[in-house]
Amino acid sequence: MKLFVSEGAPGSLPVLAAAGRAQGRAELLISTVGPEECVVPFLTRPKVPVLQLDSGNYLFSTSAICRYFFLLSGWEQDDLSNQWLEWEATELQPALSAALYYLVVQGKKGEDVLGPVRRALTHIDQSLSRRSCPFLAGETESLADVVLWGALYPLLQDPAYLPEELGALHSWFQTLSSQEPCQRAAETVLKQQGVLALRPYLQKQPQPGSVEGRAVSNEPEEEELATLSEEEIAMAVTAWEKGLESLPPLRPQQNPVLPVAGERNVLITSALPYVNNVPHLGNLIGCVLSADVFARYSRLRQWNTLYLCGTDEYGTATETKAMEEGLTPQEICDKYHAIHADIYRWFNISFDIFGRTTTPQQTKITQDIFRRLLTRGFVLQDTVEQLRCERCARFLADRFVEGVCPFCGYEEARGDQCDKCGKLINATELKKPQCKVCRSCPVVKSSRHLFLDLPKLEERLEEWLGKTLPGSDWTPNARFIIRSWLRDGLKPRCITRDLKWGTPVPLEGFEDKVFYVWFDATIGYLSITANYTDQWERWWKNPEQVNLYQFMAKDNVPFHGLVFPCSALGAEDNYTLVNHLIATEYLNYEDGKFSKSRGVGVFGDMAQDTGIPADIWRFYLLYIRPEGQDSAFSWTDMLLKNNSELLNNLGNFINRAGMFVSKFFGGYVPEMVLTSDDRRLLAHVTLELQHYHQLLEKVRIREALRSILTISRHGNQYIQVNEPWKRIKGSEADRQRAGTVTGLAVNIAALLSVMLQPYMPTVSATIQAQVQLPPLACSVLLTNFLCTLPAGHQIGTVSPLFQKLENDQIESLRQRFGGDQARAPPTPAVVGAVAAAAPQQVQVLMDEVTKQGNTVRELKAQKADKNQVAAEVAKLLDLKKQLALAEGKPLETPKGKKKK
Repeated sequence: MKLFVSEGAPGSLPVLAAAGRAQGRAELLISTVGPEECVVPFLTRPKVPVLQLDSGNYLFSTSAICRYFFLLSGWEQDDLSNQWLEWEATELQPALSAALYYLVVQGKKGEDVLGPVRRALTHIDQSLSRRSCPFLAGETESLADVVLWGALYPLLQDPAYLPEELGALHSWFQTLSSQEPCQRAAETVLKQQGVLALRPYLQKQPQPGSVEGRAVSNEPEEEELATLSEEEIAMAVTAWEKGLESLPPLRPQQNPVLPVAGERNVLITSALPYVNNVPHLGNLIGCVLSADVFARYSRLRQWNTLYLCGTDEYGTATETKAMEEGLTPQEICDKYHAIHADIYRWFNISFDIFGRTTTPQQTKITQDIFRRLLTRGFVLQDTVEQLRCERCARFLADRFVEGVCPFCGYEEARGDQCDKCGKLINATELKKPQCKVCRSCPVVKSSRHLFLDLPKLEERLEEWLGKTLPGSDWTPNARFIIRSWLRDGLKPRCITRDLKWGTPVPLEGFEDKVFYVWFDATIGYLSITANYTDQWERWWKNPEQVNLYQFMAKDNVPFHGLVFPCSALGAEDNYTLVNHLIATEYLNYEDGKFSKSRGVGVFGDMAQDTGIPADIWRFYLLYIRPEGQDSAFSWTDMLLKNNSELLNNLGNFINRAGMFVSKFFGGYVPEMVLTSDDRRLLAHVTLELQHYHQLLEKVRIREALRSILTISRHGNQYIQVNEPWKRIKGSEADRQRAGTVTGLAVNIAALLSVMLQPYMPTVSATIQAQVQLPPLACSVLLTNFLCTLPAGHQIGTVSPLFQKLENDQIESLRQRFGGDQARAPPTPAVVGAVAAAAPQQVQVLMDEVTKQGNTVRELKAQKADKNQVAAEVAKLLDLKKQLALAEGKPLETPKGKKKK
């Protein structure tokens, strides 16, 4: 192989560092060429770095070359590294290119250089901090580390551009920079000149756009309207004109809901919440709320849908809680099941069934699956060394034990799993174990137990995954977790415990034991369905006709994607297995974790007492849903999203559209005579509606919410440009134009009410009542934008949908739910940030940003002179910068504009 690199070419840095890892694995000749030398014969422009393979083929993508070297060194690919590489290409490189250009070519310094990349640097730092790992993808260096290090090194090798407050980033960068392959790469490419070595390369690059100018936006970037063909416009108009007659009849209601041959039968589960605690906001968004959005969407699509959940009630944690509260395990289950049900009712979760696992059906189905596994040779017996607390006089189930994780050293690992590294643990493997009840050190004693022979089932599991994963909507983290388990090789897992509170084991000699909760908890979905209908097998033993979607946080993936499928495949009873496993990352609270004991964070029973409606909570949690990486709940951000996205954008548009009908046309939708601009708007709305469908069909819930807000912004812009409040006072033509704009706007409001239904069901119903949307149009959502409120339709009374959240109100809530954090010393200020201004000043700036944003949108819609638009955009960006500084925030680099 031959590797061509060039002095002063940034891409040569990571490539040379990666080549150092593969040293000795293959014969490699490294050749330094001039920047103008054409190495690849079929490329018309010079391109380095380039790797010429022994086969004669060429690799000339930096990431591809680095990946090749890493694979040569024995590194195994993983989804997290791939996600980092995608982020590096789409987010980091544009910002970094701008920063280097300003520094090297234009001679700028300080915040002018750091501003464009500050957000990206903070993102890396936060990711490293949250994972508490030294490297981006885990405990060992990966492809992602070398590629990102190589990209960042020219800038960050100058300490002035490596902010001290980003401690995790600082440590990561220094670790990599101290390695010999990285040091040799830096010497080869930069030749002791530092970043100035890149000047010849950068001078040939186009001047970057004003990246730092967009750095402080608290609102979504202006959407670029897609280019539409005449055919797309015509199709949108045809669909619009058909109106209500396009809607299919409603599916007949079933009770109970059962699969129907020839229909799309959707079975939805959310991970069963453990009964012994109160769910916090992270628990809600991780499974129950996410699944509810998809269930509501499925019903709008007229899919035959069953959504179920329930409390997971057996096991150690229930016994522990019962001991703490001086109740029996059954009394604890009864108490907390009611608490869970009340919380989900308040959050408007649309379960078809909310059951529980402490039922005769759970015992019957679990024991049947066990017997089938036993008779087919998939159950082993073995003597287990277990921890026994002599002071408590009993064997300690896993959750009664805490200690140091044998894999990562985490000091609060449980006896069954480490929350930090995610690995499953046998309690006897813990270092420095302690009984959680009395804190004494347990001793090791022997006990006979049953094991599920996972190695014997591994081939069946692999075959099933091979058929299921292609074309499915398993989230990347779920795929990665299951593959990592399989890569390490499955091992027999103990499925019994020395407890009293659980499903009894139906085997002689094991009468004093119960099934381990991770074996029988997922069977709870089946037993909950069996308590709903005696025809439960039509859902759970019908993989040919049923599409199963399972929602959970990532820590539940092994049980749903591996343990239950192995049990079901081994039972050989045609069980329905998961088609689409939807796993979120974790939601943190402000700068830390939720903690009931320390009073940190909002828990489900507390949200009701904040005075903030359930739909606002739903909206914000779904807006920040942790889909690709961990996210954090922030009170300040919740205020901003409520006041900007809901109040100023969505609420403002829907209220204005309805008020114009009431005020100018006596409450009746006016005649609409569409112009070419109106037809174009119909097509844009249709396009965004179809995008919404595409996203939700793939269960990309957070992104689909953005489509709703985009349509609302189109509507606000349309009203602002056409000014119906002025035209209504003009000539007959002007009055007709005012009528068309008003009629079209109120129909967009009606569409938004249906699109909102999965996210904000109460607000959705309120809008539909205000515009008197026909019942059929409330219950079906097609892929085309229809005229559902024709001329002459009478609407109801219109009133505002949302209330403004005030700074003092939010600050009070922040203090109330801050726990120990509220009393902690203030965090050192971030470089580039200033102390937050008074709430009144922040609000004035927010209002100014909104007002200036409307001005910019109006000018763009009118296709005003580019210089005039640019001047107003500059004012808007300056206001946004002032707002960020007033809030004490660093200037951040947002994501690029959404392209259609």
